[in-house]
Amino acid sequence: MMRWVYWSGWMTLRSAFRGLFGLRVRGKEHLVTEGSVLVVSNHESFLDPPLIGTLYEDEMYYLARKSLFRGPAKWLYAKWKAIPVDQERPDMASLKTIIRLLRQGNRVLVFPEGERTQDGELGEAQPGVGLIAMKSGAVIQPIRIRGAREALPRGSGKVRFARIDVHVGPPLVFTDEELAKAKGKVGYQMVADRIMESIGAL
Repeated sequence: MMRWVYWSGWMTLRSAFRGLFGLRVRGKEHLVTEGSVLVVSNHESFLDPPLIGTLYEDEMYYLARKSLFRGPAKWLYAKWKAIPVDQERPDMASLKTIIRLLRQGNRVLVFPEGERTQDGELGEAQPGVGLIAMKSGAVIQPIRIRGAREALPRGSGKVRFARIDVHVGPPLVFTDEELAKAKGKVGYQMVADRIMESIGAL
């Protein structure tokens, strides 16, 4: 049942992104399709999680606000492999869940900024993504989204027909020197900043 629900949504949304928004994908040859992958992207719109999910031919996990897990939506989000996160009172529980899933060889999508952009500009990365990257040992896949904010702006419930572009970058590799310095909150922030730089370069 879970796979049927996930893939029916995947096929519907993939057709919508291509038909309604003229989705263009650059760098698709960089997609890491096997093993543990921490997918990191800028965050423009509610469209972003399913948008990135349709780039891959197999399932992935992503984060969703805890407040969305109510009523029938709770069942649906669970089937879509969403991980509930309390944005107002973040704790280690969700981070540990992400690290565990990555260590088990899964693919997980994380938005380093932690929230959708207000003005279209890239925000600062939160140290949590650096912690996840270092503790999981997963391959880091940077992705840059453009146009999703115009298609569904923050604070708006109205979808607009804007072209969406997605740029997939090559996997991010840290040097031994960078890894040696990545200790404690300062180190995790350094890694998070480096991840955000890789997204900004796309």
